[in-house]
Amino acid sequence: MSHAGKKRKLDKTRQDRLYFDSYSDVTIHEDMIADHVRTNTYRTAIFSNSESIKGKVVLDVGAGTGVLSIFCAQAGAKKVYAVEACSIAEQAVEIVKQNNVEEIVEIIRGTVETVELPEKVDVIVSEWMGYALLHESMLNSVLFARDKWLKPGGVILPSRAELFITPISDPVVEDRLYFWYTVKDRYGVDMSSMSDFAQKCIKNSDITVNTVAMEDVLSHPARFAELDLYLVTVEELRAVKGRFTCESFGSAAVNAFCVYFTVTFPCPEKAESLVLSTCPFNPETHWKQAVLYLDSPVEVVQDTPITGEVSMFPSEDGSRHICIHVDYSIGEEKRQSKTFSIPDWTSDPQS
Repeated sequence: MSHAGKKRKLDKTRQDRLYFDSYSDVTIHEDMIADHVRTNTYRTAIFSNSESIKGKVVLDVGAGTGVLSIFCAQAGAKKVYAVEACSIAEQAVEIVKQNNVEEIVEIIRGTVETVELPEKVDVIVSEWMGYALLHESMLNSVLFARDKWLKPGGVILPSRAELFITPISDPVVEDRLYFWYTVKDRYGVDMSSMSDFAQKCIKNSDITVNTVAMEDVLSHPARFAELDLYLVTVEELRAVKGRFTCESFGSAAVNAFCVYFTVTFPCPEKAESLVLSTCPFNPETHWKQAVLYLDSPVEVVQDTPITGEVSMFPSEDGSRHICIHVDYSIGEEKRQSKTFSIPDWTSDPQS
């Protein structure tokens, strides 16, 4: 029986079980495979690193359906250890056989923190990113695999991640709030008092995962953090933060910030690295963008300065869940701050 009320903090074992169970359903894998930007960028990156993969040993952390492992086999890997903790591993075994790479790709059921490999690896590949990069991400597991299993001089795909923030104007939200003022004209009932209630519901402290339209972006994005996967530590992930400065494009009302990420793959065979971007200016991905609504909109004009600091850290309710704290100033407005989190399954439906 479920109980409404305050969330209970779950122990790590139950958090992990709920997390891995969420990947046992076909829908999430359908979304990821169907994301052409995601899947094709990984495929291109793997084949672009074929000289580093050919005849080498690869570890795929969080292999899912095994598609990245199969790409590595097709790129010439001698052996691929595909580590997957949830029951989708059973389907991955069948997919590997279906593609005639079972002599190369070995599906290993378990977490990378608990399984034992018979040898060190030359390459680690993983699609570990979550919403706003770090929400429900597997980056900690990738770093564990790096420290335990990667040979000196080995390759990590992707090798770098960057976080960006930009102010936006979301007209849909303002239309939803204004809607309550239109009810009287439509039906003869004044419901304008609902606007304040709607604002509390919509402009709350939740991180909204949504697609941001390019025309709603109000400045050039500002990078506030960079993670080098060869060097970053788990300790550093407990507080990923940085300052940002940007200037508005023109006159508008800032009612939210948008946070997005990129990851970069080294491409020795090409002059430039390969970048997978979740920027609003790029084709949409299943990660979309993280939208942080301000309590009230702030009017800006051309070149209004918008400055602040972003801090991302694990939620007290669960280490896989991320909180984002933004301390910001917009023009002459008084400096403000707000902390956001993504609603999640840390409430126990069986309690």
